[in-house]
Amino acid sequence: MARQKPKRLPAPIPIGRKEFGLAKRGVPRFDLRDPYHIAFTLPWPLFITATLAGWLALNLVFALLYVLSPGAIGNARPGSFGDAFFFSVETLATVGYGVMAPATTYGHVVSALEIVVGMTFTAILTGLLFVRFSRPKARIMYADDAVVCTRDGRPVLMLRIASGRLTVMTNVQVRLFVLLYGRNADGSLIRRIHDMPLQESRQPILLMPWTLVHVIDAASPLHGFDAEALVRTDAWLFLAVEARDHVLSAMVHDVKAFPASQVRFGMRYAEAVMPDAAGRTVIDLSRLSLLEPDDGTAGQA
Repeated sequence: MARQKPKRLPAPIPIGRKEFGLAKRGVPRFDLRDPYHIAFTLPWPLFITATLAGWLALNLVFALLYVLSPGAIGNARPGSFGDAFFFSVETLATVGYGVMAPATTYGHVVSALEIVVGMTFTAILTGLLFVRFSRPKARIMYADDAVVCTRDGRPVLMLRIASGRLTVMTNVQVRLFVLLYGRNADGSLIRRIHDMPLQESRQPILLMPWTLVHVIDAASPLHGFDAEALVRTDAWLFLAVEARDHVLSAMVHDVKAFPASQVRFGMRYAEAVMPDAAGRTVIDLSRLSLLEPDDGTAGQA
């Protein structure tokens, strides 16, 4: 009996555009049954490219239909695909300059169909553009690295965030998780997401950089880990942020992931809030990711 070849598994797909360090297998990269989600999540360059490609394809198809019936377009050069294409462009946009016009029943039917398709295409594109432009963005800035330092004689994990807008964000809430390897009762290896309690997880208003603090005590999922152990277990920190944008009057959300290589032991954040020559308090976000060696006196901001 012929030996059956092993089934080839599909390539894994990165989750979250590779920033989470994870991938899924068994799901399509683009689910054509959900075109709205595809159009909503495409990066702007791909969205514009796909829109132009769809517009061009529609005009090429209708131009071909016109060419298939000679004489369907009045005042068009016989057999000219260029004239048929530009007539299609004008019809799809419902402009109709009047130089060329349907000249046969076939031409009227195709142009009527193209007008309906053009109106539908324009309506869908307008809706997608509105949704993409109107979607509120969190504009939360994150320090490049998380740090593990000493505070009040205890090891703590710190992450610093700030608002990237000049306007105010209110009711800011955060949650911190870590993805670690674990073992089941039978000894099999699994990965688990652990909640990491923060000393403060809510701010009524976000004006200055906010340093989030997790105490690494016996109850912490990071207890007993050093930099090498975190990298060896491929640990990932996930920070979920929710806030209300005062100007947009809308809730905004964001998620940031930190791989183990971006957890710096023995370092702390440098000061990012200081007075200027006029005595005003200045928030220097260019120093948000600036680190300095830890001397055991790490502060809150």
